Amino acid sequence: MSDLDVGVPRGVLHPGWSEAVGDYAIAGGWALGGEALIVCDAEGGVYALDGQSGATNWARPVDHEGGVITMAVHPSGTAFATAGQDGRVLIWSAAEGEVSQAIQVGSGWVENVGWSPDGQLLAASCSRQVRVYDADGAQVWQSDDHPSTVSAIAWSNAGELATACYGRVTFFNASTGEARQTLEWQGSLVSMVLTSDGGIVACGSQDNSVHFWRRSTARDSMMSGYPAKPSALAFDDTGTLLATGGGEAVTVWSFRGRGPEGTRPGVLEFHVQPITTLAFAPRAMRLASGGRDGAVVVWSLRRTGKGGAVGAEAVGASVSELYWRPDGRALAALDAQGGVTVWRIGPTRGRVARAPAELPHSAGIG
Repeated sequence: MSDLDVGVPRGVLHPGWSEAVGDYAIAGGWALGGEALIVCDAEGGVYALDGQSGATNWARPVDHEGGVITMAVHPSGTAFATAGQDGRVLIWSAAEGEVSQAIQVGSGWVENVGWSPDGQLLAASCSRQVRVYDADGAQVWQSDDHPSTVSAIAWSNAGELATACYGRVTFFNASTGEARQTLEWQGSLVSMVLTSDGGIVACGSQDNSVHFWRRSTARDSMMSGYPAKPSALAFDDTGTLLATGGGEAVTVWSFRGRGPEGTRPGVLEFHVQPITTLAFAPRAMRLASGGRDGAVVVWSLRRTGKGGAVGAEAVGASVSELYWRPDGRALAALDAQGGVTVWRIGPTRGRVARAPAELPHSAGIG
């Protein structure tokens, strides 16, 4: 049941609402200009929740046999794509919850899906291949086999798609599938993010390091010393700050001037278990982090990467994903027990506790 009095105000996190879906809330995103929050669970259920109240607008359980793995909202906000263990990508209308297209990508799991910035192309990876489809669901091109399973995909712009796998990042012409640039490093790359202009690519590695390349020089640089593999990465809108997980602390590197080489990062300490997800607010120097400890923290940052907590709450289970509403005035958290929690972002009120154990659990979750 939706609850309009979730927790107690903690800094900038003001009471919003909480809901629950059928299983582990694995992926989601804001649609219809923030009027709806789409949530997918591990069983394969897909839900549209009202952005203001959390009421269920529609629910479509078990549309992917074996479960949903990932999803992506169309840039227009009117549609979204889901991908799952059944090898399919489904295209949905956000308002009605109807499937307009079903695309059989392959026989394995479809682990990554993403729309081009102009919404004209959809990319999906299945095992060692990536495939690109047009707005009508027709296949435009299919890559040759990568050296290993494709671990991540990202659009650098409407005309270029990047993929990561063992040993390399490759940039493809979005229209033809021709490889434009290959950046190599001998190791298993588990995550990838690009700056908004596509000029810098950063990857988390299985060896507990972060590698990044400036594409203009193709030079590889490494940030090491993480206690675990950095699977959570995020660039801010300006491409100045790179936030990384890989342990209990959030490490933020600044690309100002000649950085981050030869500089010390900002280290943000609050969580008592490893970071699971990171998300920068749109057009603002605010970062949200979620961890296995169930804590959600909002940080105010400076251009140096230094900063402090301005809001904190707990949801009672490991945080799987965080999503800022497009206007930056609300933050949604999904968790491992199927919980969905939304806070309004407002002026600082109440104390910001220093440890998740001091935070109340959100009502209706756990």
